[in-house]
Amino acid sequence: FYFRNKHRPFLLFVSLLHVHTPLTTTEKFQGRSRHGLYGDNVEEMDWMVGTLLDVIDKESLKNTTFIYFASDHGGFLEAHRKNSQLGGWNGIYKGGKGMGGWEGGIRVPGIFKWPGVLPAGTVIDEPTSLMDIYPTVVHLAGGAVPQDRVIDGHTLLPLLRGTVRHSRHEFMFHYCGVFLHAVRWHQKDSGTVWKAHYATPVFQPEASGACFRRGICPCFGDGVTHHDPPLLFNLSQDPSEANPLSADTEPL
Repeated sequence: FYFRNKHRPFLLFVSLLHVHTPLTTTEKFQGRSRHGLYGDNVEEMDWMVGTLLDVIDKESLKNTTFIYFASDHGGFLEAHRKNSQLGGWNGIYKGGKGMGGWEGGIRVPGIFKWPGVLPAGTVIDEPTSLMDIYPTVVHLAGGAVPQDRVIDGHTLLPLLRGTVRHSRHEFMFHYCGVFLHAVRWHQKDSGTVWKAHYATPVFQPEASGACFRRGICPCFGDGVTHHDPPLLFNLSQDPSEANPLSADTEPL
């Protein structure tokens, strides 16, 4: 691929099967990690991504190539084989894959690389979306997004280059299937991020943070709890979504 396209603009999209059950790992990486088969799968993914980056470097393309590493959802908490947990870990964030509202289901890595254009080591704490990939690619290619419809994404380049301080996303709507579970509001004047949950999955067991008895949390029916008024969180101060706000605790 790169031999054919290295002298002209190219788009390379690599959708990895890793780190997804059934965690198919080649023999070379089995037993490599202290963290079982899941860790082995992470090690193999790391090697694959590294191989791609090495090729870009070897072909002297690193200063002209924009790289974006991301995921489509948080770790799959319920994945298991016999008594072994195989699904990853979401750190301080509640929930996981299949949960269209809780942060552990929708917060994913966003790692960018473009030497000479993007300052190294920068951490940006602003809400963005995988829907931003399309307008970003169009921007990089020197094109314009269609003007005859609403485009939900926004180019990431101004945010990544530091020419703007805030994401253009004021509201984000988080769905589980076709059902709206949560809405995020990025308050422009303060930079505070609020989130309202209209439906949340019923964890099984209750304090487990996942739906172990079902295998994955459902989006509707008896598997969710509807909230009226919605659960409200200040994500800027409570990213773990541990303390829902009320008129008593948060007059604003």
